[in-house]
Amino acid sequence: MQGDRSHLSQQWLSTVLGEALLQREARVVEEALDGIFGEHCVQLGLWGDKRTFLRFTRTQRCALIAETADGEPSAVAEMHRLPIESDSLDAVLLPHTLDFSDRPHAILREVDRVLRSDGHVIILGFKPGGLWGLRRLVPGAGMPPGADQLISDRRLRDWLQLLDMRIQSSTRYFFHWPLPGNKARASSKWERRGQAWWPELAACYMLTAQKRVGTMTPVRPLWRRQPKVVAGLAEPSTRVSRIRFDQR
Repeated sequence: MQGDRSHLSQQWLSTVLGEALLQREARVVEEALDGIFGEHCVQLGLWGDKRTFLRFTRTQRCALIAETADGEPSAVAEMHRLPIESDSLDAVLLPHTLDFSDRPHAILREVDRVLRSDGHVIILGFKPGGLWGLRRLVPGAGMPPGADQLISDRRLRDWLQLLDMRIQSSTRYFFHWPLPGNKARASSKWERRGQAWWPELAACYMLTAQKRVGTMTPVRPLWRRQPKVVAGLAEPSTRVSRIRFDQR
């Protein structure tokens, strides 16, 4: 099921409309990643090819995790159960990952778990409304196959704030009719006009957020002894990352 959906989505991205969207998203993601540094950046979900977005990372290492082996990801895993240590990543990129998932809350909780304090998350999503919200009225128009779980940028902003993440930026982009055969490519000038004059008509959005620094834990008085561990019971171990990171 996942493999079929991924294959159909990649086919859609090879259309004229899909290629135009990828080009625009490569630009907005490049700008978002420009000021993010550190050791590790992970992309969750294949969108385009493996290097479409990861080539713009400024971290020392980067990796791609997907739910299928298509596109030769660094690791294959479920997005809501990542094989990554807690508090270990500097940046996480979700290119339309939530649009194809029926467990968006669980994915966001995992992102919050694996991010370090001050770590960044970049999320791309399709807007439920806008020009593409009229796609049901246009014969032949449609979203990529499987993109059935659209979340508005306003709702996603609320979810991130509930996780105590600081919203850094919100960008709406791609002012383009949702017709697969549409050969007109949106120029940078047209994009700027759309963002300035009619942002609600955009097809997509990008949200960037930063994990807040955890509050300091007060030191316990010495007279409060730690409870003894009962013999034969072991504390749960942290999941260890087995992802192959690409050296920058």
